[in-house]
Amino acid sequence: MPTSTIRILIIDEMHPSLFPMLDEIGAEADYRPDIPPAEVRQALAGFDGLILRSKVRVTASTLELAERLKFVARAGAGLDNIDVQALQDRSIALLGANEGNRQAVGEFTLGLLLALVRHIVRGDRQVRDKLWVREPNRGEEISGKMIGIIGYGNMGQNFARVLGGFNCRILAYDCFAPEKVQPPAERVSLEELQAQAEVVSLHIPYIPENLGLANDAFFEAFRKPIWFLNTSRGDVVDQAALVRHLKSGKIKGAALDVLENEKLQTFTTAQQENFGYLTAADNVILTPHIAGWTHESYVKINEVLVGKIRQLL
Repeated sequence: MPTSTIRILIIDEMHPSLFPMLDEIGAEADYRPDIPPAEVRQALAGFDGLILRSKVRVTASTLELAERLKFVARAGAGLDNIDVQALQDRSIALLGANEGNRQAVGEFTLGLLLALVRHIVRGDRQVRDKLWVREPNRGEEISGKMIGIIGYGNMGQNFARVLGGFNCRILAYDCFAPEKVQPPAERVSLEELQAQAEVVSLHIPYIPENLGLANDAFFEAFRKPIWFLNTSRGDVVDQAALVRHLKSGKIKGAALDVLENEKLQTFTTAQQENFGYLTAADNVILTPHIAGWTHESYVKINEVLVGKIRQLL
């Protein structure tokens, strides 16, 4: 398939660096970031590729009129909104860009950990309120700690790498690709990780097998009180269980970049109750799904996607 024939529909906001990159490989971009989700199905007719973030869920129905479609490229990490089987049934390639924001996620997760164990956010709030409180804000050092990483793909690996200068021991568990666990991390079972870890960071995708993975049984299996970090997907944590174990002290503090429901105006009664606890707790840090959201990653994601499109062609 000559590259000059490639037509790509882009339905989400993208960094402008994408367009000269596509020009270089002979691809014609039709940029429609304002297209309503309901119109994407009809619009796909005649296109060879689709680039998106999270505007629509790509299903068999979405693809019904896309007779020429050769690939779907997601500008980000995770494939939550892609029906992978539907693409496989049509022999449509699925391209992801996890490599593009892995550095951003690694750095951000380290930042959350430092903010959590050194009480930085709480201290900032207190000083703004003209409270100069030192002893209750005495923190802990990362050095010498057992850091447990669950999921050792691009994000987990980069978190381990940025921890390299902290003189900590890194334990990693990955049930799908255990062979990925290499130094500086030590490959362990989930049970070994739960027996030793003092800090736990999730770097796993949302797939049905991971729904509510961090539940009551998960937290109860840790032998030591833990600091808990989640920069992956909110659905992998049972938020009610998280709150229960924060209250009990089994979780010493939590930093969450993701929630089980990120449409904050649509909470159920139970979700609102749990969210109310999290927002009031001074040992909880909440951020709006920005771990991979940097100016640099915005460009790197484009570079990764265009490189994969070039390779596919």
